[in-house]
Amino acid sequence: MSQAALARASNHEENTVIKTIFIIAAMGIAGLLFYAASKPDTFAVQRSISIKASTDQLHSLINDLHQFNTWNPYNQKDPKVKGFYSGPVSGPGARYEFEGNKDVGKGSIQITDSTPSQVAMKLDIIEPFEGHNLVEFTLRPQDDTTEVTWAMRGPAPFMFKLVGIFMNMDQMIGRDFETGLNSLKTKAEKTS
Repeated sequence: MSQAALARASNHEENTVIKTIFIIAAMGIAGLLFYAASKPDTFAVQRSISIKASTDQLHSLINDLHQFNTWNPYNQKDPKVKGFYSGPVSGPGARYEFEGNKDVGKGSIQITDSTPSQVAMKLDIIEPFEGHNLVEFTLRPQDDTTEVTWAMRGPAPFMFKLVGIFMNMDQMIGRDFETGLNSLKTKAEKTS
């Protein structure tokens, strides 16, 4: 076989290997995208803690966004976060707009409903990823403590689902909720 024929055979073999690798990679990417698309269209994260404080005391630390931001883990992630309060001091209509580093992002949170046992909020994130979620704090008295549950739910757009394949979003968000609830516990138990 001539050198030209050997070179053609070698090039053909290399092209076949490259095509095979490309096809396998394309199938892998397509499978990954299909898997992400098959995930649920909504998400929910929730954490609870027992705090030795009254529901009234805890309610005031959640229902007033100025107080909320003294223990809110997201506000603590960026000491230079820019924030603007509007509406009433507490309760429905109280609003906080924020802009911080990549850990905090840009958006707003607004109290939409408040009872002695629950505070509901709407969280709108603009950056780094757009998101519109519902946040609920539930307060349940139990003997001399109160069980506080921090829950968030909302739509899971495709990018959220795709990122969720590589990162456990429940653990990431849940870790922040646990940090916040522990800060709330420390703050409430110091003053009770």
